[in-house]
Parts: sequence; C-alpha cells; structure tokens
Amino acid sequence: MKLDSYWTDSAAAFTPAAHALPEQVDVAIVGGGFTGLSAALALAKRGARVAVLEAGARVAAEASGRNGGHVNNGLAVDYADVAAKVGVEKARAWYRAYDAAVDTVARLVRDEAIDCDFLRHGKLKLATRPGQMEALERSARRLIDDGVDTDVELLDAARVRAEVQSERFHGGLLYKRSGQMHMGRFAHGLAEAAQRHGAQIHTATTVNRLERLGQGHAHRLHTSRGTVTAQQVLLATGATRHGGYGSFGWLRRRIVPIGSFIVVTEPLGAQRAQALLSARRTYTTIANIHHYFRLTADHRLVFGGRARFAISSPQSDAASGEILRAGLAETFPQLGAVRLDYCWGGLVDMTQDRLPHAGERDGLYYAMGYSGHGTQMSVHMGERIAAVMNGDAGANPWRDRAWPAIPGHFGPPWFLPAVGLYYSLKDKLA
Repeated sequence: MKLDSYWTDSAAAFTPAAHALPEQVDVAIVGGGFTGLSAALALAKRGARVAVLEAGARVAAEASGRNGGHVNNGLAVDYADVAAKVGVEKARAWYRAYDAAVDTVARLVRDEAIDCDFLRHGKLKLATRPGQMEALERSARRLIDDGVDTDVELLDAARVRAEVQSERFHGGLLYKRSGQMHMGRFAHGLAEAAQRHGAQIHTATTVNRLERLGQGHAHRLHTSRGTVTAQQVLLATGATRHGGYGSFGWLRRRIVPIGSFIVVTEPLGAQRAQALLSARRTYTTIANIHHYFRLTADHRLVFGGRARFAISSPQSDAASGEILRAGLAETFPQLGAVRLDYCWGGLVDMTQDRLPHAGERDGLYYAMGYSGHGTQMSVHMGERIAAVMNGDAGANPWRDRAWPAIPGHFGPPWFLPAVGLYYSLKDKLA
C-alpha cells in the first residue's frame, strides 16, 4: 500500500504564481484548505487584496485532501437529538445549511468549470443490525414530519442488496441530495479560480504568531517568510498542528484532532465495480465506529472508517489499513485478496457537539470544527464567512453559538484510546 492520499496523488499539484510575501493586504487567510480557498475566491471577486497563507507545501493536502470523497447533506448527529436540544426551527435551519453547502459545491464546479467527477447520486446510510432500522425509520419520520427533508426514502434489505453487493445490511435511509467528487482535482480547480480572480496563495508559509493592532480587526501576522499586516484575518486551520500554540491555543482547546483512515483498492474494472455498487452513491454505516465507502471514476473502491482512535502517522496509517482490510473483507468477501493501492489517514477537527463553529473573537474571524462532514460545509462556510467579513452578519448559519473549551483538553488528545473503548462498547451494546 502506498501511504499517500489517492486524491492528491492522482491530481496535478496546484502551482501558485510567484509572489513575494506582501507587506499589507486587506485579508489574510490562515490555511489553504477548502474553507480558505473558497473564502479567498469570494473575497477576491469583491475586489479585496487577499493572501492565503498555507503552512504545507501544497494546498488542500490536509483534511480537504485526505477524506473519503463524500459531499453529503445531513447533520453529523441525529436531527431529532439536535431538535430536542435547540428547537425545531434552529435544527431545521442547520440541517438545511448542509443542503445549501452541497448546492454551493455544485455551483462552484459549474461556474468555475472544475473537472472533478462531481456526481449527485445521493447518500445511503446503512443499518448493519436489524434494530438499527428502527432508528433510521424514526429519523426519516421526523425529517418528513418537521418538513426538513421530504426527499429521504427508506430502503428495505432487498432494495439495498439490489444496489450494494453485500449481505451485511438490513436496510438503509437514502438522502437524495448528497454528492461526491475527486477531492484533489476540486482543490486544484478551486485554487486556480481564487488565483485567477486575484488572490495570492503562498504555500510553505507557516503563521507562527498573531499580533493584534489596536482594538479592531487589524493584525500583524508573523510567518516563516516574514510579516504581513492585514485589515482582517480569517483562521481556516481546522485541526492543524502547525504554528505557535499561543496564538491558536483558544481554538485548539475546542477541537479534538481525531484520525480517520482510508484504503483504496486497485482498479476493479467497470463491470466488477458496477456489480458491487450499482447506484454509485456514497455509503456509510450508522455505528459509532463506522465504515464509509464509494467508487471512483476509474472503478476503485474507496473504503474508510475510524479504524483506530489515534492520530494519523505513517505507522498509525499502516496499522489502520490492516484493520480496514479486514472490514472490507467482511463487507465484500467476493473481492477476495484484492490489492490495496493506497492507505492514508487524516485529522478530523471534531468539536464536542459535532457541529461546526464560525464567528469572530478578539478581532479574528474563524470557521472550522466540521467534525467529519466538512468537504461541503467547508466550501460553503468559506463563502459565508467572506460575506460576514464584508458586513453581512446574518450570512453565518452557525452564528451566536457558545463554544466552551473541552474539559481536560490542553494539547495532544491523550484521551483518544479511552474514547475509542467507550464507543466500541456502545456499538456492542446497541
């Protein structure tokens, strides 16, 4: 297995235009993932002088380029649970923000002519135990009764087996508005669009410290390549481990970086792939330690999951790959000893409530905490937070939300193994 992301390895690397680091800009964006690139595009279209500062050698090479390739609607947590905590009106608005997020990706792909194999075939959430169908039925009934998503549809075991060549599943809930795409090629197209409209993109530029200038939004950014003064700053860092802890400590106490791991098979061939997943949707199981999978345009199977509650590293990725190999064999035994060409891990920027957080604090704007549902919401929030920075506070669907620190979380997430044992036990007892 090649310990690298299929998405980044099979897409051309974006090459930024050569620019010296500017001394002054209207907006500095810390992080060159989907949030940062989308915000840069939106702000540059409005005529702002924008500089994207990315610590890595390549844009969108962290969470944006190391995921399962899903562009799904629906909340990361059960809608009914969210509605019970915050009320139907707010829960409905948050759910629909994810619908809007998929629409945003589709529009950008169309308007900027991004060649990224974008498809909108829906997401099928799968029950691996008979009792889980009751939970899916309750979810579908509540979504329809509250007028949140009348497009969802329950599929029984026979209908699932007609499109998923596996005996593991007892039915599923179909979300028809979801999509998928090639993440590396989308990132390349999004960066090209931002640059084409005037944004500067600087890779290998780590922001080490932020210095506030007065009581407004202006900051001086101390980077590995010099200093930049910006009238506004957007933090779009996700679960980054780059940069000085002092400037980013407030955010890091509120985000737990959790590893998610993925393997990709050799090309299966068109006929074999079509027999395996005939509807070519995105698929996910509903366990706490779950699996998710889909096909690629070149007929590979992308198969991922939590695998281990650990931080991604070459050793961790390889160990997780063997766990996923076993899960793949259990789900699709007919694939036999299929070769695995890729294996990688990425960091999910998990929040305590598993919902995104975005807003402004101490003169800094931020948008992150997508909790494993970020490929569409990060793109959407780049646009939305750009509108907020332009004076439209109501553009932020996650505004006015408290974001308390996670108790006991001050640095590396020492508690992940215990969390893994807890969720494993929950799945066994469910």
